Amino acid sequence: MSTVDKMLIKGIRSFDPDNKHVITFFKPLTLIVGPNGAGKTVTTHHSLTQFIHSFIQSIDRLIGFVSQTIIECLKLSCTGELPPNARSGHSFIHDPKVKGETETKGQIKLRFKTAAGKDVVCIRSFQLTQKASKMEYKAIESIFQSSDVWGHFLILFYRCADMDREIPALMGVSKAVLENVIFAHQDDANWPLQDPATLKKKFDDIFSATRYTKALEVIKKLHKDQAQEIKSYKLKLEHLQTLKDAAYKLRENIAEDQAKTESLKGQILELEKNIQKVETKIQQAETTLKDLRGLQDQISTKTTTRSTLFKLQQAQYAALAEENEDTDEELKEWQTKFEERIALLVSKISKLEREMNDMETKSSFLSHTIKDTTREIGKLQHEADANMSLKHDRDTAIQRLFVKHNLGFLPTIPFSDDIALNLTNRVKSRLTDLEKDLNDKKKSNEIELNALWASYVAANDRYSEVEAQKQAKAVMKAGFLKRIKDKEDERDLAEHQLSNLNLLHIDEREKNLQIEVEKKTLQIAERDFESNIQQKRTELFHLEQKIKSLYREKDVMASDSEYRVKLDLKKGELESRKKKHKKMQANFSLFLPFFSKFWLPSDKDLKKEITQALGKVRKEYEDLNSKSVEAEKEVKVNQLKIQDAQNSLSKLQKDMDARRRFVDSKLQSLELHSSTIDSFPEVLLEVTNKRDDRKSKYNMADGMRQMFEPFEKVARARHFCPCCERPFTPEEEDEFVKKQRVKATSSAEHLKVLAVQSTNAESHFLQLDKLRIVHEEHLKLGKETIPQVEKNLKELNEDLDEKSQALDDVVGVLAQIKSEKDLVETLIQPLETADRLLLEMRGLQEEIDDLESKLDARGQGVRTMEEIQSQLSSLQSSRDTLNNDLQKLWEEQTYMNNDLSNIQMRWHSLREEKSEASNMLHKVKKAEEDLERLAEDKEQVELEEKHLVEALVPLSKEKDKLLHDHKDLKFKLEREFEEQAELRRSYQQEVETLFAIASKIKEYKDSKKGERLKENQEKLSSSESQLQSCEAKKQDLSIELNKSKELMRNQDQLKRNIDDNLNYRKTKAEVDELTSEIESLEDRIVKTGGVPTFEADLKKYMQEKERLRSELDRCHGTLSVYQSNISKHKLDLKQAQYNDIDKRYFNQLIQLKTTEMANKDLDRYYNALDKALMRFHTMKMEEINKIIRELWQQTYRGQDIDYISIHSASEGAGTRSYSYRVLMQTGDAELEMRGRCSAGQKVLASLIIRLALAETFCLNCGILALDEPTTNLDGPNAESLAAALLRIMEDRKGQENFQLIVITHDERFAQLIGQRQHAERYYRVTKDENQHSIIESQEIFD
Repeated sequence: MSTVDKMLIKGIRSFDPDNKHVITFFKPLTLIVGPNGAGKTVTTHHSLTQFIHSFIQSIDRLIGFVSQTIIECLKLSCTGELPPNARSGHSFIHDPKVKGETETKGQIKLRFKTAAGKDVVCIRSFQLTQKASKMEYKAIESIFQSSDVWGHFLILFYRCADMDREIPALMGVSKAVLENVIFAHQDDANWPLQDPATLKKKFDDIFSATRYTKALEVIKKLHKDQAQEIKSYKLKLEHLQTLKDAAYKLRENIAEDQAKTESLKGQILELEKNIQKVETKIQQAETTLKDLRGLQDQISTKTTTRSTLFKLQQAQYAALAEENEDTDEELKEWQTKFEERIALLVSKISKLEREMNDMETKSSFLSHTIKDTTREIGKLQHEADANMSLKHDRDTAIQRLFVKHNLGFLPTIPFSDDIALNLTNRVKSRLTDLEKDLNDKKKSNEIELNALWASYVAANDRYSEVEAQKQAKAVMKAGFLKRIKDKEDERDLAEHQLSNLNLLHIDEREKNLQIEVEKKTLQIAERDFESNIQQKRTELFHLEQKIKSLYREKDVMASDSEYRVKLDLKKGELESRKKKHKKMQANFSLFLPFFSKFWLPSDKDLKKEITQALGKVRKEYEDLNSKSVEAEKEVKVNQLKIQDAQNSLSKLQKDMDARRRFVDSKLQSLELHSSTIDSFPEVLLEVTNKRDDRKSKYNMADGMRQMFEPFEKVARARHFCPCCERPFTPEEEDEFVKKQRVKATSSAEHLKVLAVQSTNAESHFLQLDKLRIVHEEHLKLGKETIPQVEKNLKELNEDLDEKSQALDDVVGVLAQIKSEKDLVETLIQPLETADRLLLEMRGLQEEIDDLESKLDARGQGVRTMEEIQSQLSSLQSSRDTLNNDLQKLWEEQTYMNNDLSNIQMRWHSLREEKSEASNMLHKVKKAEEDLERLAEDKEQVELEEKHLVEALVPLSKEKDKLLHDHKDLKFKLEREFEEQAELRRSYQQEVETLFAIASKIKEYKDSKKGERLKENQEKLSSSESQLQSCEAKKQDLSIELNKSKELMRNQDQLKRNIDDNLNYRKTKAEVDELTSEIESLEDRIVKTGGVPTFEADLKKYMQEKERLRSELDRCHGTLSVYQSNISKHKLDLKQAQYNDIDKRYFNQLIQLKTTEMANKDLDRYYNALDKALMRFHTMKMEEINKIIRELWQQTYRGQDIDYISIHSASEGAGTRSYSYRVLMQTGDAELEMRGRCSAGQKVLASLIIRLALAETFCLNCGILALDEPTTNLDGPNAESLAAALLRIMEDRKGQENFQLIVITHDERFAQLIGQRQHAERYYRVTKDENQHSIIESQEIFD
């Protein structure tokens, strides 16, 4: 079984990091006694002076000196867990600031026996470093020392986590038992009566229920996961089975297809041989058939020729007039002589026919000539009549035109050709004049319309330009409106936030809190806590001295040698404290320059004098601080005024620049590029003069146009001059009208130009006249408003410089006073330590004197132990009362200081809230200023937009007027042009009619058709006489020609008979020859065998070949199908899913079966573990409750609780999670103890439960540490607890490894259990002169 032997502590909490403190643990009892704060448990000293100092420095922390207990060192060594509230180790290691260094190292070395009885040592080292802004804790190393089976010394280095797991395993208990049962911390000692969740967690950890429950859950989860895996394995196996069957099927198909392929290849070879044989037969049959068909073609050709010749023979025979019986030679001789006689007769007939043709040609020509001449004469006569009618129409048309259009004098009708030509030319000249007048009118109209349209386009361009500027201003206005809305929202939000802050209420609360702070400060000063505490501590010190004196008197009975040891120790402590006090005096001497005003007082009055000096400095600092705040407010107010003035000046300058830019842009848009706002008056005067000049010129031109415009109409209507009323000839009238039109055209063009110039000048003047107001405002801003604002701004800047200088002076003095205040405040912190050191030095000196006097007076009589013990108890009671009074004073002082701190924090918070309100107010003002600036910019844009709108009105009117004038003028000119064009068209139609008639007359005259009429009449009479003579001669030639032809016809009949006989005989011979050839060819065909026979054989062979070829193609197709199937199946078998399919299937089957077997084993393991846990839990709870009942009944001296027990219940069906409650039995009632018991009952119940748990679970570890077991226990219960512990030790006295470690400050309890039969020595923990914890071993006396 495991036990602890020895432990070394260095640099842990209040233990000195430079010295080693060793404690040896005895069997069965190790007793550690000491007052509170000595180092047994965690004690935290709060220095009021340090608290006030840290509050003044606005550092929200408490400086505490934390020391670590022996029990915490044991727990940390065994489990690696830091104690509660150790702040991640920062308060666990000795604070380096206490020692005045930047780094402190701590170490815990524990030697213990393992459950196997083996000696081991574990060493844990730590380091705490003071960084610039924080503390850094670090566990340096963990060392494990042991020996092997041969006794060799081993040193192992572990990580902290590995060490934390290793040591509980070596000690034979779990980490939870070590933390909650064996080495339970004082703060957590009452865990059995804490909330149910904490109680459940603790018991679960002790029972290791969580671990086993998790194991069950893991097994269950593993069982479930494996069940899912089995399902997936079954699915995989089914899939592999399917793939395996598919692969087997593919292999079978490949084998079948390969067998069929071999069979088809043999069939294909046989078919190819048969096809070759059939092709040979077909080739032979085709050769023979080709020859026979050649013979048939010859027979057919010859038969056709014979048939043709036979038909010719029959026709010739039928045409024979007489079949001659002479031979062929005789007929040929007759044919030769006959042709000679016939040739002479043919020659004569030809001559007569030629002469007859000549006569007929001549007669036909003459008839045709007579006919043409007669027709030509009729036509010419008709044209001559039409010409006379045209001349009459011409004369009538000329007479009508001259009368209608007043073309001048006209001779009498009919006119000669020359007179008619002259009159026609006069008419044509008048038409030319009309056309020219019409073209001139058209040109003048176009000029007028173009000039007016150009004016309209110019006006429209100016209108569009101004409209674009207006739209741009509208866009700028919209942008300003959006920015104004955003600023208004920002201002409204700030005003809303500001409205939520009641400034008057904040000021009032600030004043009230300031008064309350002063009041609280005064109350603390009036209570004079320091003097009262000092008085109590002095009294307490005197009592302690008396108690110590009694202790010394009591201890003198034990041994005289201890006096010498104690005397040496006390002298060492006194020397150490003198060194510390001297070091502090050296630190105080650093502030001698500051105490030139305040003389450095003696040690006795040091704290009082420094406190008074601090009060004076603080008062001076607060006065200067208030002055600096007032000066700063004045500077801020002046800065706000300057900012307002600067904003106003900036706004005015922007306004003036905007007006300048507006005027300059307008001048630029008016094409006055060299002009600026400075030359605006000269430009305005120049434009005014130019407008008046252009207007007068236009009025003069318009008057002249109105005067000359009706002259043309008067001249045309009355045919005289409108000025002098002289009559016009047509030529003069035309000339006058022509000149008038030219003048009208030129004057209209000139008038349009003048109108455009006048309109432009008027538009420029109007736009410049509107700019005059803007120019006057610009001048006013530049000469009056801005200079006045600049003057005010200069005065404000001078005032600001003066106030800023005053503020800088106050701030400089304030900084100096603050540095002095900080120097004094730094002295506050070590004052308490210096006071304490001084008192301890005096006490130690007195102890030393007392020890020396006792040593000198040795041998005098002493009182009995009972008298000393009685007086000691009385003094201890008085000391406890003083301690309580001192504690109350400290608590009251702390409460009042905390109250003051809270009020000051509220005051500072309120001042921050006031500052925030000031910032919001400034934000609202800035938003309003931005709104004003944006509103001014918007107004400027609206003003410019308004000017542009006003400028658009005249431009729009001008544009509409010009467009209307253009339409009216166009309509008027088009009407006049149409009237004139209509006049010209009607005259032109009449002239064209006259010209058409004249053209026809001229055409008739030019063709000389009258002369041709006379010539044709003479030619007609001559041709008629020639035709009569020609007809007589033609009749004579016809008679003679008929006679010769009759003779010729008889000779032809004879010759035709001879020729027909000769031709008949020739044709008959050819028919006979062809008949013999046809018969010869037919004989050859019959001998060969006949074409149908060979055609039938060839057809049969071809059918056989086709059948064989079809069969071969079918075999090839089937073969390719089988081969493609084989390739496809082989390719399918090469797929990844069929690779090693048999092996994969077998492996998957094995995996499935083994997993199913393992899952069944998991199910059995789960059930077995579940039942074992239930049995273990039930058995342990029964054992624990039995021990608890016995211990309670032996220990508790009250009558209200019979016994207590721990009740466990399952939290739900099917779960292995338990909930725990501590119950107390009162009569027949069983009640939950939590919330129904006193503090003493709670402590006693917790101790008993821990003892029972230790008895039950610590089979391999007999250690139990009790930290302050008598807390909240009354005397009888404490005595009974001591008796119970004595009984336990008595029962375990035969057990070598039983160790009880008791840490207490209760001297009575220590005396009850500290008996010599259990331990020869005990340990007393105290503080030395440096406030370091020290451990002293002392003898136990009965």
